[in-house]
Amino acid sequence: MAINLVLMGLPGAGKGTQAQKIEANYSMLHISTGDIFRNAIQNQTEMGKQAQKYIDKGELVPDEVTDGIVADRLNQKDIYNNGFMLDGYPRNLEQAKALQKLLTDTNRHLDAVINIDVDPDILVKRLSARYICKKCGATYNKISNPTKKAGVCDFCGSEEFYQRDDDKPETVKNRLDVNIKMNTPLIDFYKEQNILYNINGDQDIDQVFKEIIQVLDNLSN
Repeated sequence: MAINLVLMGLPGAGKGTQAQKIEANYSMLHISTGDIFRNAIQNQTEMGKQAQKYIDKGELVPDEVTDGIVADRLNQKDIYNNGFMLDGYPRNLEQAKALQKLLTDTNRHLDAVINIDVDPDILVKRLSARYICKKCGATYNKISNPTKKAGVCDFCGSEEFYQRDDDKPETVKNRLDVNIKMNTPLIDFYKEQNILYNINGDQDIDQVFKEIIQVLDNLSN
């Protein structure tokens, strides 16, 4: 049975890692909105041309153009045969309703929305733990990927490191707040439809995947 899935999670929750593991173990096709945007623009599709106009002006691509690009991809034959895992879409309630209409109009439906749920305070610590070697640019994380010898770069031996402004705690917190504000209406929307599955993302990566497998295998049976 083909499964149609939306994968959600705040930055740093491990969504990308889990998406790779799901794709490797199930037939559904991983659809990243970033990838299909790039493909649509590169292939000069009608929607791709429209998106390019907004991007060239430094403006946000409107929902109807984003919806159109996603619809083009979801209506391709390989998706019908294998199902899909949407990553990065929908990003707001209007997009969620557009997706629902598209699926209903083509006699399909969403089977599940998996939300990898991690305490925002933990995510701030996780995301702001990143630091970079000044000399060679090697990237480390104090929590998940520290240098082998404290304060010394594994690759070039430098003892000078810096942190990007984007990785500083206050910037990370602001980014998470924006994402929480966007995600909350979506979570409520899918909760009302009884297709939302919250997975505890504070656990080990393999344990998170084990819980995702339980959800997907139950849907398949």
